[in-house]
Amino acid sequence: MGKKDKDPVRTLGERIQEAEREAARQRILALAEAERIPVEETTRAVPDRRGRRGQR
Repeated sequence: MGKKDKDPVRTLGERIQEAEREAARQRILALAEAERIPVEETTRAVPDRRGRRGQR
C-alpha cells in the first residue's frame, strides 16, 4: 500500500516538470520566431570581384 500512496505524488511531480519543460520550450520558440529574419528580407553575401584582376 505504501507504493500506491506515492504514485500520485510522483505522477504530479512528473506532470509539473513536463509542464515546466513545455513552457520553457514555448518561450524558446517564441524568442526564435521573434528574432527570425524572413528569407525575403535576406540577401546572399557574394563578394564583388569585378574589376579586381588588374589592380594588384
